[in-house]
Parts: sequence; structure tokens; C-alpha cells
Amino acid sequence: MDQTVDNRTATTAAPPMSESEKNAIIGGVLLSMLLAALDQTIVAPALPTIGRALGHAEYLPWIVTGYLLTATAMAPLYGKISDVYGRRPVIYAAVLIFLLGSLVSALAPNMLVLVIGRAIQGAGGGGLFALTQTVIGDLVPPRERARYAAWIAGTWAVASVAGPLLGGTFAEHLHWSLIFWINLPLGFLAMAIINNPLKKLPIAAKHHRIDGLGAALLVIATALLLLALNWGGSSYPWLSAEILGLVACSAVFWALFAVRLLRAAEPLVSLEVLSNPIVLAGTLSMFLLQAASIGISVYLPVYLQAVVGLSVSESGTAMLGLLLGTVAGATFSGRTIPRFVHYKRIAMFGIAFAILCIGALSAIAGHASLLEVEVLTTLIGLGTGTTFPVSTVSVQNAVDRAHLGVATGVLTFLRSLGGALGVAMLGAVALGYGLPLAAEGSLTRIEVTSVTPFVMIFVTAGITLVLALIALALMPEKPLRGQAEHAAPVLSE
Repeated sequence: MDQTVDNRTATTAAPPMSESEKNAIIGGVLLSMLLAALDQTIVAPALPTIGRALGHAEYLPWIVTGYLLTATAMAPLYGKISDVYGRRPVIYAAVLIFLLGSLVSALAPNMLVLVIGRAIQGAGGGGLFALTQTVIGDLVPPRERARYAAWIAGTWAVASVAGPLLGGTFAEHLHWSLIFWINLPLGFLAMAIINNPLKKLPIAAKHHRIDGLGAALLVIATALLLLALNWGGSSYPWLSAEILGLVACSAVFWALFAVRLLRAAEPLVSLEVLSNPIVLAGTLSMFLLQAASIGISVYLPVYLQAVVGLSVSESGTAMLGLLLGTVAGATFSGRTIPRFVHYKRIAMFGIAFAILCIGALSAIAGHASLLEVEVLTTLIGLGTGTTFPVSTVSVQNAVDRAHLGVATGVLTFLRSLGGALGVAMLGAVALGYGLPLAAEGSLTRIEVTSVTPFVMIFVTAGITLVLALIALALMPEKPLRGQAEHAAPVLSE
């Protein structure tokens, strides 16, 4: 009986919060998220320099993979933990873990220590990704929340552009360790900004337990799957014993995790949340959309270099169209959602428009000019960008405050996993059609004799967007709650 009461504990009372305090919290958590996002992009340009400095260059991919593994696997855990213990201590823990990893990485005397430091960074960074959206969900009712999704999209765009520029500048003109040292003052600044205002955030659930066994099973299953996706087609053939073994082991642990969800007294991810049709369809659409979007962003520079004839730096600059289009799409969607009763249609029209544009790109891929590619990729970003606010707000609007962290963590987890799957999927298509790629999935002085691999990459991404559109179409639509209904439980239809 007590457990039932605990599970339905109402949101604890909290002192009123001013608009300036809300803005301070949102600015602070976005700064924290920027740090985590930067560390996904800032390292790549410095890898050759790090390899020369520390040796054992064959392990350089693990600097990227180590961060990706822990960041993706830990995201859903932070959501549950913050639902139980409150946002403030959990955000502080995530920032401190991230800064500890930065310190270890900056002081690394060899490659092994650097990889360990990056894995520690990822363990904190995964929490920052999930908790930023969760905290915004705490502060702003769903009807007004969509406009903040544009801020999140803008944060990712800044990281995508500034990361490679900073990483290359630090490595070439200063020292590679500054890539990690810079995190320390920025991280402490973020903590100082959000310290006092975060004390006013309520704790939505009390006296709950964290399912440690379920958490361990989830982390292991995710890590094995990501290793298979990262190594498949590069370090090992897709049908090799190593990759098939990783996939099989991952499937076993996923099955064990599913059993644990059914049998645990209080599972890591609430079955009430997982069975919600809005959560299911919303997270699936985001998973598929991110698979297409990240896959395109990885292989578009390859196309620009191999077919359009741009240099490495020029292809990076040409990516601005896709990035800015995504931010513009998210901004438009976020500002428009409160004005529409059927707000889901904004994203549906956006994805349909992106499908048409990527179809046009695949049709002219063999003879497209740089201007045509820029226009089409900008429009693709504009279309896909509309989905991020719609999916996030729909999922958060479908659950009560006590499950907000879990639902947002699941969305963040599947978004990251979708990106990893998209890169692996389009990489397999590229290799299958004869495009030779380097171990890290990038082009290195490769001459292509046919544009067919790129056409098939674009077609595959388009088909993935069609599936995302179908998932979104199947998602039920629920009226967005306003300020008065902010704490009302609306988990079931």
C-alpha cells in the first residue's frame, strides 16, 4: 500500500520562480549541453595531432567511440535518477563527472588514459543531453515549451560548427589538451549560474528505488550494440564472427532487460510510459528521423569532396546550409505549435517536404552544382528540423511530471541510438555499392568512378524519412497543457 502511495506522490511544493530565474536555469543547462555537444565534434580535427603526441594511433577511433558508448548508454538512467532525487543534484553530478573526464583527458600521459577520460566524459555528457530537455520541461508548460526546442537545435548547430574550428585551431596553433581544459571554466560557470535557481525546482517523485540490475543490463546491451555498429564494415566485415557475436550478445542482454522490466517491482523505465502510444510513436519517429539526418550529415561532406570537387575545409563550410536549415525549421515549428490545434501536422508536412527535396537531390546527384546542393540540403534541414519540437513536446505532454525524466531520457537515448544506426546503415550502403571509406567513415583521397553509391545513400535516407513520417502519422495527438494544467497527470488516453 505504501509503495502505491509513493508511486503517485504529488509534486512537492516549491517557492515561486521569477522569469529571470527560469531564464538563468535554461541558459545554464544549455551551456552545459553545449559542452557535451562540443565534445562530440571538437576532437575529430585534433586526432592526428593527438596520435603523434601520445602514440598508438591505431586506437584513435576509441577516443570518439568511448565517448559515444557511455553518453548513449547513460542517458535513460539520468532521467530515472532525476525523477527520484530531483534535477539539481543529478545535474551537478553529471557536470562534475563530465569535468572529471575532461581533467583526466587533458592530463592523459598515454592513449589508454585518454580513452578512459573520454569514457568518463561521456558518462556525464549523456546526462546533460537528457537533463537539459527535462529541466526545460519542468519550467515551461507543454503549450509554451516548443519554442525552447529551437534553442536546443541552435545549441547543436553551434557545436557542429564551432567544435571542428576550435579543435583544429587548438591542435594546430596551441596544444591539443586545451580541447579538454576549456571545459573546466565553462562547466563551473554553468554550475554557478544554475545553483540558486535550481533549488526551487520541485522533486516529482519520492521514496522510489533505482533498479540497479536493470540499469546494468541496459548499459551492457547498448554498449554491445554500439560496438557492433561502430566496428561493422570498418574494423570487421558486417558478417564476420566478431560483429555477429556482438549483435547476438546484445540481443541476449536486451531480452534480459525486457524480462527485468516485466518482473521488477519498480522497473528502470516505467511500463506505463513505454506502453503509452504517444511515447512509442514519438520516440520511434525521432529514432528514424535522426538515423536519416545524422547519416546525411556524415556522408554529405564525402559527396561534396568526391563529386562536387570541394576541399575538406570547403565541404565543412558547405554543411552550414543543412545546419542552419535545421535550426530554422525547429524555430519555425517551435513558434508555430502553440497556434495550431493539430500541431502534429507541422512536422508531417516538414518531413514530407524533406522527402521531396532528398528525392530531387538523388535525381541530380551526378551533375548537381554546388548551388543546387546547398539549396536542397538547406531545404532538407528546414523540413526535418520541424520534427524536433513536435516529437519532444508530444512525448513530454503525454506523461505526468513524475515520469518526465524517464520519458525524456528514453527519447534522448533513442535519438542518439538512431544517429549511430543511421551512420552504420548508410556506411553499409556505401560499401555495398563500391564506395571505399576509411576506418572512421570519412573520405581520404578517394577517386570515385560512379555516383551510384551517393544516389543510393540519399535514397536510403529518404526511405528512412518515409518510415519516420509513417510513425509520426500513427502518433495520437493530445491537446497541449497550459500553465494551469502543468502538473496534471495525463499519462493515459
